[in-house]
Amino acid sequence: MIGGGEFPLNGLDYLAFGVYFVAVCVIGFWVGRREKNESEEYFLAGRRLPWYVIGMSYIASNISTEHFIGMVAAACLYGICIAQWEWGNVMAFSILIWIFIPFLLSARVFTAPEFMEQRFNGFLRIFFAIVTVISNVVAFLAAVLYGGGLALHTLFGWNLYFSIAALGIVAGVWAAYGGLASVAWVDFFTMAVMLVGGIIVPILGLHALSGEAHSVVEGFRVLLRANHAHDGVWAQAVAATAPRIVQRAYYDRLAIFQPATHVVAPWPSVVFGFLSLSIWYNVINQFMIQRVFAAKNIYHARMGIVLAGYLKIVMPALVVIPGLILFATNPEILLQPWETVRTEADKGYIQLLHALVPMGLRGLLLAALFGSVQSTVNAVLNSTSTVVTLDLYKRLINKTASDRHYVHFGIGATVFFLVVSILLGCVVNKIGSGLFVYIQELYAFFAPPFAAVFLLGILFKRINGIGASVAVVAGFAFGILMKVYVQLAANPIDVVEPFGNQALFNWVFCVVVCVAVSLLTAAPRPEQVSDTLTINWRNLNIFGGLGDRWYNSVILWWGGFAVGVATLIVLFSGLFS
Repeated sequence: MIGGGEFPLNGLDYLAFGVYFVAVCVIGFWVGRREKNESEEYFLAGRRLPWYVIGMSYIASNISTEHFIGMVAAACLYGICIAQWEWGNVMAFSILIWIFIPFLLSARVFTAPEFMEQRFNGFLRIFFAIVTVISNVVAFLAAVLYGGGLALHTLFGWNLYFSIAALGIVAGVWAAYGGLASVAWVDFFTMAVMLVGGIIVPILGLHALSGEAHSVVEGFRVLLRANHAHDGVWAQAVAATAPRIVQRAYYDRLAIFQPATHVVAPWPSVVFGFLSLSIWYNVINQFMIQRVFAAKNIYHARMGIVLAGYLKIVMPALVVIPGLILFATNPEILLQPWETVRTEADKGYIQLLHALVPMGLRGLLLAALFGSVQSTVNAVLNSTSTVVTLDLYKRLINKTASDRHYVHFGIGATVFFLVVSILLGCVVNKIGSGLFVYIQELYAFFAPPFAAVFLLGILFKRINGIGASVAVVAGFAFGILMKVYVQLAANPIDVVEPFGNQALFNWVFCVVVCVAVSLLTAAPRPEQVSDTLTINWRNLNIFGGLGDRWYNSVILWWGGFAVGVATLIVLFSGLFS
């Protein structure tokens, strides 16, 4: 045996992780070696990314310790409903494929805030850019680095702050060096490693659950029986936590659709959440949509999102099933005081690694965990520096500099935000809601105002900049008021308490305000409602770039993705419990 600590590794483990790390360095350096004197080259990879890189990078950017640490913990606490954060993207992905991609690519913009200025006004561009930077750094990067640092701290006993800093520095290097091209191709390789390494835990966990049967299929049957929680300590665990989770005496852990009072997955946000959250996250969230902007053409952009859809189908196998396994084997976690429950649940995935993964496979799993941190840190740093450089620095401070100057400024911004994220990651451990809920609750606050005005702005020419600006500002005020009301009211309305419902209420509020103010003020200028800024259904290239053979047809592969997700949602709808 080589090495020590609480999670010993052997030679095969070190070899597997070493090969992964060397491969990442080679890919990142080789792809990023090209001269980066043009903004389009550095920030959008020269607009030449193929579909398979777009799809893999799109999901790799999304997957991090929020999933391997936070989502596993959430699945242990709340059950299969957590899978809706993956399967529930079917609506947003479909709208992105068929409407938003041809529309956004025709605009030829670098960033989502840039589009906001062209459609509305400069204020909305600056405000959206600032909120994007804050949400990227506070709601995502800091939490991702904390989760990764926690994993290293728990596995090897390393100092938590050293772990966070080391992860940030090693993970962020390619975002600064090679721009989006390096980030995307490293993501492609990393996603493959995550899929292979991440499936180890659920397979070994189901095998262990089956006992003497030594069968993954039998283990899955045991998993379902335990999570139905009709008897024994599993029923006690559900009874102990149900009042806090659904404000009832019982909840079905194997149902996607939960009561409207469910603390994290109320059915209204599951059904309508694509309006208030998914459109923001998947369409105008810079670190996701940047890959679409960088596509070779409309076909590659569309097929990239189709591939991302299939990856979303399988993701719950990697990050939800381990949480269900954790509940099946350790239901006592839920019998502790609630604050302790949420803290201990975040350590659940690490406990599974200790219990299930033998030496020889641990290196591959560590590569998957490190890759999940690296891909997200790279993506968010690159998109944040893009927004800061093009939407704030170039727009407000230095409008006439050379492309080379903007690239160098972007590299400096990347390094700066990496340092800030590391420092913030060291204090995220003060949160008490759990890693997954921390991130999702912040997203539910930031997303609705922008999702509302963006959707209205591209659908209706009468929506103007004044209406959009007032709606966004009022929306943030309304979101704060709802949180104050929930915290201070003696008996708040139960459906207002879940943050998912708050996001939906805020979205409806912003829609009403935006429409009302727009109708009461002057119509937008003609150049603000051109066909590149508002949807003209007659000119929209819906049926272009669909593939030239049946086997590479966007329609065929999108249909398979949509049917697959619909089937899974029906199976876990609660009707068959």
